[in-house]
Amino acid sequence: MCARSRPDSVGCMATSTGTSTALHQGHWWETTAPTGSRELVPSPAGPTDEPGPPPPLDGPGRWRQTVRLARDQGRVLFEGFRRHGDIYGITTVLEKRPLAITTHPDHVKSLFTAGPALAPSTAGQSQLRPIVGDSVLTVTGEPHRRKRKLLMPPFHGKAIARYQEQIEEATAREINSWRPGSRIRLADAAQKVTLDVIMSGVFGIDHRSGELEQLLRHRLRQLLALSVSPFARLSELVSMRRSEPVGLQKWGLAHLDRAVMALIGERRAKHVPGERHDILSLLLDTRDEDGQALSDGELRNELLTLVLAGHETTANSIGWTFERLVRHPESYGRLREETRGGDDEGYVEAVVHESMRSRPVVPLLGRRVMADWRFGDRVVPKGTRVLIGVLALHHRDDLYDDPFTFAPERFLGVKPGSTTWIPFGGGDRRCLGATLAMAEMHTMTREIARRTDLRAVSAAPEPPVHRNVTMIPGRGATVEITSVTS
Repeated sequence: MCARSRPDSVGCMATSTGTSTALHQGHWWETTAPTGSRELVPSPAGPTDEPGPPPPLDGPGRWRQTVRLARDQGRVLFEGFRRHGDIYGITTVLEKRPLAITTHPDHVKSLFTAGPALAPSTAGQSQLRPIVGDSVLTVTGEPHRRKRKLLMPPFHGKAIARYQEQIEEATAREINSWRPGSRIRLADAAQKVTLDVIMSGVFGIDHRSGELEQLLRHRLRQLLALSVSPFARLSELVSMRRSEPVGLQKWGLAHLDRAVMALIGERRAKHVPGERHDILSLLLDTRDEDGQALSDGELRNELLTLVLAGHETTANSIGWTFERLVRHPESYGRLREETRGGDDEGYVEAVVHESMRSRPVVPLLGRRVMADWRFGDRVVPKGTRVLIGVLALHHRDDLYDDPFTFAPERFLGVKPGSTTWIPFGGGDRRCLGATLAMAEMHTMTREIARRTDLRAVSAAPEPPVHRNVTMIPGRGATVEITSVTS
């Protein structure tokens, strides 16, 4: 029998298809029918010399599928899984050959453990490439390994303990500004906290810093606000497969870059090696194999990657957490009771895990297989781009009972599986800032639940909106504040 309380368990026997998981009605985020319990069938995966049929193709039209993938990834994932099961393909303008999409944990494991020589990330082809250039997010192989090694220390161990006080102070400062009877977009409110924390870690500055730092904050918020407009989505499509931005994206980045470059220039002029411990100072001290310092452009790419990836995804995860909670009174009531009683650690963590399962901010991950690759009884040819459907994987009912139900209790005393709960990715590409993000999520979730009462302004769940590679709450996780305590 399958250990249903252990989501990573795969040693079960049953038929693995997408039929029952996709018995949701209407939009996937709205209402669902009970799915019942199933058991996961192991599915062999990895490089192969044996021939096999390709994955079945889902849906017609390269441009139509490209637009669907950009606008409604949930529909692409759930409908494909319903019709074809664990592995299927779609044709898009992104690739000459079909993209393969998989949602099976055995397939995910084969890609995560293969390493960059056999299954490199395709992040360099993502919508973020024109924005952040060649950085730790977009390069692969040895360059990625070197950059990751350089940037790892500020995001682990004692460094996170140093950030904890900043997280608590920034959270308290934000909650103190809330007023009963008002409405707020919680994702935007959380973004103020996460931006303060990441700006401190990356640039060594805080909310009281000078004019250049405040300008950078302002430009970042402007760019993020623009990025959800229809014009921005069109600009993303135009910029696909480019290394440089065009159109609205180019205009927005030009304003941001002036602020970033001005700050880098000021800090370079005043820099004293070893005096400061923020990431910018660390990078100013860095020398390449030839003894050369990083250029302003190289610094800009790494810093912008860390700031954008290090605060926006976490803020939207907080938004999704309370978007779910205010529509599930039993879970929300228990969270408030336990945080106010001081015995909250286990349930706060379970709430965070469940919100990131049900609403992963990054719903798709990409790899390119450098050998013919078996996925169950299907084989994709060398060079195929393979997408991991995180959102659909997290909603498999052979991994999670009633997966469309928000139920934090499923994670009480249960550690999420490394191939079945993957909001941070996995393998050599697991999110560099995952530990910091979890610390921020835990602190903000606990303090918001402990100090405030919130309610939904609409009974209808918020639809997801896609921004670059992320899936964010369509109304910013709008809530009404009914009480605030000290």
